[in-house]
Amino acid sequence: MSIDRRVRRGSRGFTLLETIMAIVIIGVGVAGVLSVFNVNVQHSAEPVVRKQLLAIGEEMLEEIALRPFSGATKETSVACERANFDDLGDYDGYPTNHQVCDVEGVPIAALSAYWLGVKVADVTLDGVPARRIEVEVRQGADKIVLVTWRTDFAGTTP
Repeated sequence: MSIDRRVRRGSRGFTLLETIMAIVIIGVGVAGVLSVFNVNVQHSAEPVVRKQLLAIGEEMLEEIALRPFSGATKETSVACERANFDDLGDYDGYPTNHQVCDVEGVPIAALSAYWLGVKVADVTLDGVPARRIEVEVRQGADKIVLVTWRTDFAGTTP
């Protein structure tokens, strides 16, 4: 009998109180980790929107910057139409409906939630005639503004 008592005293396990405390501590830790994941999941679409804003802005800025510095006449646009634009100045105030459109001037339905605006202004950079090109793209509370300057490096100003 004395051997049985020694074995019982030597083999101890967790008490009910220790087990409950461990479950509570692990539960609090898991809840903290899950709350961090929840915040990340809620904001996971924001990088996609920012990337789309940047892609739209860069595409428009590149298209404008590739045009000649000046043209014979100031062309105007109806809504998204820009096929007759032949120089930088034609893009000032484009598009009048602030929609994102393809090259043919057709609004892109998948980008209907985005707002687009272009400003082109005559400026002087250290005595050199130039134009400041600003492209602004918005979607909800997100906004991106891209700005560049273009000089008449080809000497086409009349």
